[in-house]
Formats: sequence, structure tokens, C-alpha cells
Amino acid sequence: MNSRLLSIIRKEFIHILRDPRTLAIMFVIPIIQLVLLGYAATTDIRRLNTAVLDGDRTMQSRQLIEAYRASDYFAIRNYVQSEDDLAQLLDNGQVRAGIIIPAGYADHLARGETAQVAFLIDGSDPSVATTAFAASQSVGQAFGIQILQRRLGVDVTQLGTVDIRPRVWYNPELRSSNYMVPAVMGMILQFLTQLFTALAIVREREQGTIEQLVVTPIKSWELVVGKVVPYIGIAFFDLLEVLFIGVLLFDVPIRGSILLLLALSLLFLLTTLGTGLFISSLAHTQQEAMFLSFLTMLPGIFLAGFFFPLEAMPGVLQALSYLVPLRYMLIIMRSIILKGVGLPAFTEPVIALAILGPLIFLAASMRFRKSLE
Repeated sequence: MNSRLLSIIRKEFIHILRDPRTLAIMFVIPIIQLVLLGYAATTDIRRLNTAVLDGDRTMQSRQLIEAYRASDYFAIRNYVQSEDDLAQLLDNGQVRAGIIIPAGYADHLARGETAQVAFLIDGSDPSVATTAFAASQSVGQAFGIQILQRRLGVDVTQLGTVDIRPRVWYNPELRSSNYMVPAVMGMILQFLTQLFTALAIVREREQGTIEQLVVTPIKSWELVVGKVVPYIGIAFFDLLEVLFIGVLLFDVPIRGSILLLLALSLLFLLTTLGTGLFISSLAHTQQEAMFLSFLTMLPGIFLAGFFFPLEAMPGVLQALSYLVPLRYMLIIMRSIILKGVGLPAFTEPVIALAILGPLIFLAASMRFRKSLE
């Protein structure tokens, strides 16, 4: 190896070591990807939020409930008094499954008859629904075997058992496209507005035209709004485009209000536009802006429940996901498109976006104006 080549290698190492942003990208991103893919990229569902409607209220019905609780697949969070209450919990996403034990359940078992139990499953996420479907039947079958074992010595043909009948709501065919298309819409909104807003402003800084805008009579807030409004229009056009193609090619049902979806998308856009502005105030080149954009978007996509259910993640990552605006937008989109519910069913995600959106956009705008000075 000649001295010239060694000098070039040494020079490049010096450049890398003197650039803290490049060092952070090279050494932090692999760690983030490893942690997210190692913990978040899993479909092993545990402790699924479940509600119970116990119409029998007997020792036998409580034993069945405890069997589901002990399985570690289901976490009994709510006891409801009616099917309407259970439906409301499923609509707003507070629970992902519901057990309905009818009155007379214990009497059927005592008479040696089969006691039927309904098991409702939120099918908007096929991976969760498939696991819940299989687990509901396996737990019910295991509990039925326990009943037979407790009655050894009796004619098996005279014994009553439990018949669990799962029903999948919102997405009975468990089609993955019904789950993914609304999520893709949310990702497109984030990708377009955040990345291209950051790139557009940094491009002007690279070309020197941003200084020309600064010295004009235009106010700083007018510059900020003028730069982001076109991308809002493009984002809404792409949103409608993907929605139309999703219906046309993938037969995704739209059960809710499109106008409500567009209105709430504006709240989400405040967070993505704000992030793009913040990145533009930090980056000096378009390449750097692109790296920073992906550095923020990739963790958000994993922690938002885009690919993998939040219930399968460790508690720490679930807690971090509450800081990710995309999490709330995916809940809103899937609720409107698949469930057909209105604003009262997802008030918490809307409130979260109503707080995060203005805060992020205002903070980023102040940082951006300061970087221009």
C-alpha cells in the first residue's frame, strides 16, 4: 500500500471524525434498527385487552374467565353489562376481543349439554385477529377437557362441554390489505410532507436563494407558511389517490366519513410539517436532510404499529410509542375506514394530535426563523 493511498485514507478518517452528525448516523442508526427490529418486529401476541359480558354470573362462568386470564393471551380489562357496551369498547379500540357468556351457561353444563360461548374479535389487524382466533378456540378446548377430567367415572357421552364460537368483526376475511392500505396512507402523509419540506428548504439554502427571500419585505411566518402549503395540497391529493386505488384494486371498504378523515389529517400534517421544518434548520445539505428524515421516520413507523401490533412490543417501547404522532393517525384511519365509527370513538388520539401538532409546528417554526437570522 503506497503512501498516497494511506494519506487519502487518513484524510477521510479525519473528515469523518470531525463531523459529529455523520458519526451519529453511522453508529446510532444500527443500534436503533437492532433494538426496534429485535423487540418491535414480532407478532407474538400476549396480554390482549379483553372485555367480558358474563350473563350467567356463576362459579362455572368465572372458571371459564379465569382460564382465559391464565392463558397469558388475554388480559381481562373490562366487565360490561350489555352487548352494546362491549361493541362500543371494540369500536373505540379499548379492547381487541370480547367474551360473551350467556345466561344458563352453568345449567347447560349440569344437564350434560354443550354450552355455547361467543368470542368477538377485532379483525382490523389480521395478525392480532388470527392469533386471538386460534387462542380463543385452544383455551376453550383445553377448558372443556378439564371439565371432562373432573368428571372421570361418568359416561363421557353424557358430559357437557364448552363450544367457543369466535366471530371476527370489521374484517371477517382477515385480509391484510384492509389493514395495510390505511396505514400506507398515514405513512405517505408523513413521508411526503416531512421529507420534501426539509429538502425544499435546504435546497434553497444550498443554492443561496434563501438569503434572497430573507432580505425581501416578506415576514418570517409568511415564508414558513408559503413553503409548507404546497406540500399540504400534494399530500391531500396523494391521500385521495391512494384511497381510490385501495378501493379499486384491493376492495378496501370505506365505512366512515372521508371528510372527517381529511379534517383530522390536517392535525397530523402539523406534526410532520413541523418535523420537516426542524430538520431543515439543522441540516446544511440535502443529503444530510434526507438522513435526518429517515432517522426520525423509521423508528416512528415501527413504534406506530405500522407493521407489527403494539401489543406485541415490550412495555418500554409501548410507552415510547405515545410520543409518535403516526400511532394516533393510524388509529384514526383504521377506525374511520374499517370500523366506520365517528369522532366519539377515537377522541383520545384526536386530543393527542391536537396537542402534539401545534406544539411541534410552533417549536419548529421558531427554530426555523432563528436559523434564518
